Amino acid sequence: MSLINYANKEINCKIVYYGCGLCGKTTNLLYVHKKIEGGTKGKLISLATETDRTLFFDFLPLDLGTIQGFTTRFHLYTVPGQVHYDASRKLILKGVDGLVFVVDSQVERIDDNIESLENLKVNLRTQGYEFDELPMVIQYNKRDLPNVIPVDELEKKLNHRGDPSFESIATDGIGVFDTLRAISKLVLADLSKQR
Repeated sequence: MSLINYANKEINCKIVYYGCGLCGKTTNLLYVHKKIEGGTKGKLISLATETDRTLFFDFLPLDLGTIQGFTTRFHLYTVPGQVHYDASRKLILKGVDGLVFVVDSQVERIDDNIESLENLKVNLRTQGYEFDELPMVIQYNKRDLPNVIPVDELEKKLNHRGDPSFESIATDGIGVFDTLRAISKLVLADLSKQR
């Protein structure tokens, strides 16, 4: 749930990038952090242990407007990719306002994507969230590789809610900001309904 800082007239929203290992979550955050102007972003922080890594930073978007006079600061997080880091994944979901589900489009990764999506649903329930009620965008990443599943097939297997989806090549920045803009707008629309 978003945090409101009345002193700074700021609403803080948490967006979590979720997906299987090596699907492009970290690549998305690194690209966004590199391209956002210095004065509007916080420091990129990496929490690394022997077994997993989480990245996060915050930024103030310049073009999304305000909600009742409050500016919005987005905090972007990644989760460790492997499902066996479930404790970290659950902890990072605490306070989430919106989700980006990053999909590795390669044929051999479809089972990993499905497992990660099911894991997301379970972990949200354990945090007290309803999967169907949270804003989410799906990003079909690695579209430049030769062995990718067609998008319409991925939609049937992974996008049961009909969420906005984008093709991407995160290493080149293709689709990265389209995805971020879409989830940011969904989160702001959801916040506006709550106020």
